[in-house]
Amino acid sequence: MNKRTSQRGSAMVEFALAGVASIFLLISTFHLAMGMWNYHTTAYAVHEATRFIAVKGRGCTLPGNNCTATVGTLAQKIKSVGIGVPSDQVVVTLTTDSGAVTTCSPLSSCFTNTTVWPPSANSDNKVGKKVTISAKYRFTSPMLIFWPGNGTTKIGQAWFPATSTQKIIF
Repeated sequence: MNKRTSQRGSAMVEFALAGVASIFLLISTFHLAMGMWNYHTTAYAVHEATRFIAVKGRGCTLPGNNCTATVGTLAQKIKSVGIGVPSDQVVVTLTTDSGAVTTCSPLSSCFTNTTVWPPSANSDNKVGKKVTISAKYRFTSPMLIFWPGNGTTKIGQAWFPATSTQKIIF
C-alpha cells in the first residue's frame, strides 16, 4: 500500500475534529455577543427611564402643569430606548421610596396602563424622594444548554438584571 492511499479520508476526519469545534465556537460567540448587547441595552433603557421619571414629580401635578407620567409611558420609554430587546422577554418593577411596587410582567402588558407614576400617595412624587426601576431580561439560547448547573433543560435561559435609582428633582 502506498502513502497516497493510506491518507485517504484524512481531510474528512480532520474537519470532523476541528471544523465542528470551530463552528460551535463561532455560533457561541455570536449568541454571547447578542446576549450582552441585549443586557447592556436593557440596562441603558432602565437608566434612561429612571432619568425621565426623575423630572416628573410633584411639580408636574401642581395646577397649570400637565407633564405627569404613567406606567404605560414608562413602559413605552423602556421599549423605545431598548432597541432590539423583545418586550415580552423583560420583566420591569417600579418601586417608590415608600416601597409601593408596580410590576410589568412582561413589559408589553403595561403599554396601556394609565396609572400615574410615581403616585402621590405617601408623597412618593415629592422632590428628593427616590424612585427605582428594575428590569430582568430573559435571554434564551441553545448554547446555554452547556452552562454549568443547567441540569437537563433543552434550551438554556439566563436572567440579566438591571436596576437604576434616581431622586425626583422637579
